[in-house]
Amino acid sequence: MMSGIYRLFGGRGVSNLLLLTTTGARTGEPRTTPLRRFDDGDGRWLIVASAQGSAKQPAWLHNLVAHPDGAWIEIGHDRWKVRPEMLAPTEWEAAWQRVVAEAPEFGKYTTTTDREIPLVRLIRER
Repeated sequence: MMSGIYRLFGGRGVSNLLLLTTTGARTGEPRTTPLRRFDDGDGRWLIVASAQGSAKQPAWLHNLVAHPDGAWIEIGHDRWKVRPEMLAPTEWEAAWQRVVAEAPEFGKYTTTTDREIPLVRLIRER
């Protein structure tokens, strides 16, 4: 539902969201999820696999791991194929601090789950 509204309005009014389309790990069907995005430089964005602090990883992360070559994003009316890259532990802390500074609500998720919250860099393929 949210994806349809996002597309209808071309992302206007939600400048910090993107639509991530992955290939379902079991079904092979496309799955689209709206996610908060954090700009990470030229043609790169960070997304947070927080599942709002749930004990389980989000399904979209499972799909990305199973089919990394089947990922697309939409920002506004633009659509790009992307290559996902899990942030290495050496990059995670600095990136997490940027995420929490920009969106403080993400900070509480580390207190509501025992799992490490992955950060994924999406790199636009050219």
